[in-house]
Amino acid sequence: MQLREDGPIGLYFEDIQVGQKLVTRGRTITESDLVQFAGLTGDYNPMHTDAEYMKSSQFGQRVAHGMLCLSYAVGQAYQLGFMERTVVAFRGLEMKFSLPVFIGDTLRTELTIKELKAMPRLSAGTVDLDVRIVNQAGKVVQSGTWQVMMAMRPQ
Repeated sequence: MQLREDGPIGLYFEDIQVGQKLVTRGRTITESDLVQFAGLTGDYNPMHTDAEYMKSSQFGQRVAHGMLCLSYAVGQAYQLGFMERTVVAFRGLEMKFSLPVFIGDTLRTELTIKELKAMPRLSAGTVDLDVRIVNQAGKVVQSGTWQVMMAMRPQ
């Protein structure tokens, strides 16, 4: 990340290298997170919101919304600073949800630059990222690929 007079700016497309790895700090999932996400999205599935119901389930407790965890991962990635004012668009994603996430779990996001494709006509390029969302035990709870479009360095 670079500093300018008008604030910080992230990496330009030309600054990014295949194989580069970025790791976020952790974020602990709370009961409040589940309640607020349910209210925001309308997803009141009892597996997320009903502690008594989930006591007799295969998990024995409430499970965090998969999309909540994914949303936090996007925020964690942005907080790394490399996309600050240089990301043009979040173009797509493909994710696999592998393990449940529970209240009290702490998640971090690991990003590895997989592929770059310059698009000079658009003054940008696409960056494909291998993404792993990992819990406090080092187990991958979600994994997949994100594609973002990053601005090229101004001429």
